[in-house]
Amino acid sequence: MTTPQHTARAPKGRFLQVLGFAFGLAIIVGNTIGVGIMRTPGDVAALLPTLPWFIGVWIAGGLYALFGAMTMAEPGTMIPKSGGMYIVALRGLGRYPGFAIGWTDTISTCAAVAAITIALGEYAEGLVPALQGRAALIAVVVTTLLALIQWRGIRIGDLVQQLTSLLKMIVLTGVALVCFVLPVKAMPPAAAVALPTAVTFSAIILALQAVIYTYDGWNGMLYFGGEVKDPGRNVPRGMAGGVLLVVAVYMLLILGFSHVLGLAGMAGQNLVAATAAQAVFGPIGDRVVRVVILISLISAANAIILMVQRIPCSMARDGLAPARLGDLNAGGTPTLSLLVTWAATVALIVSGTFQRAIAIAAFYYVLQYAVAFVSVIVMRWREPDAPRPYRAWGYPVVPVLLTIIAILFMVGVYIGDRNNTLLSLGLLGLSYPAYLAVKRGTATA
Repeated sequence: MTTPQHTARAPKGRFLQVLGFAFGLAIIVGNTIGVGIMRTPGDVAALLPTLPWFIGVWIAGGLYALFGAMTMAEPGTMIPKSGGMYIVALRGLGRYPGFAIGWTDTISTCAAVAAITIALGEYAEGLVPALQGRAALIAVVVTTLLALIQWRGIRIGDLVQQLTSLLKMIVLTGVALVCFVLPVKAMPPAAAVALPTAVTFSAIILALQAVIYTYDGWNGMLYFGGEVKDPGRNVPRGMAGGVLLVVAVYMLLILGFSHVLGLAGMAGQNLVAATAAQAVFGPIGDRVVRVVILISLISAANAIILMVQRIPCSMARDGLAPARLGDLNAGGTPTLSLLVTWAATVALIVSGTFQRAIAIAAFYYVLQYAVAFVSVIVMRWREPDAPRPYRAWGYPVVPVLLTIIAILFMVGVYIGDRNNTLLSLGLLGLSYPAYLAVKRGTATA
């Protein structure tokens, strides 16, 4: 009598290769541009109150994002699979490091959706008085509506992302141009900020860190590698083009804000865009900026919900998560993975723990970049002859430099928020018993 052999259940469905260059632009614009560009210029102006340094750090941040995108485009074309940084870490460093990055990326990305939709709800409250006190409800409704739209398939998700990102680009470019064209009606009082008399090294580092966080999102296309038509061509073009569009919009906005307010008028402002709009539009400036932010956040939320569902799905397809998470419907949507990540996001929203989750996720973001850059270097060493439709710029200097910067950022996050960083490391430690449990489960399935 023989013992029946059990084999792991194969996930159902398949990713659809229907995404092109335009989607690459849309996902990076949508994923990157949020509220940061409306807020961060005030912090940077308070640190670097001279125009050359102020402009210089924004250019430097754009170059960092561009070199990061062009480095990660190499594994993006070499491994055309959906799943983001998890896919890169899995191929470069092995199954547990891949699992750990998938684990942390899922946590941090769900937290990002929660934070973005809560912010959307807060700005909507100020726009419509009847919505006062309902920010969490608005966040849940927006998250749910976007998830339901995406349930139909990647084609509708692509269409929504392209439309919302295009609208965002038009509106933000319009705001920047208005700052140059319309006369200043009334200058709001400058913030009472003690400006430094000289530019210091620490101020440059702090400003650069803030700017680089504002550019975060340039890796968005990696989450859809298995769904991109002609990835060897469209992945690098989409990533480069998306970053350059973001840089162009950011430069227009900060130059427009500087033109209206000057650096002294920007320094210390919590929402520079609102201050500039008040100076140009008068009393309706606040409403104008709230509408702009709402459009920007809807695009960002759609992008990140599209991204996060693909992480557990891809892990399942590699045997690193329950197989059912890898199922896709006829439209190419990982339905159970979408449901699970939606539920996790809603739980963060309604429990009010999303702020702590974002604080924890700050360390994960830089950890994921560091691991991904190291993976590129390791793959060059281990697999020198593997087909690479696209090769990273300036290898090995650029990937090594990017790795060093990412490690320094990890140190900076630890110094700036030690308690939440230690909590992040604790949750990261839990990934190993979770990995062993999944490994046992898939072995006996």
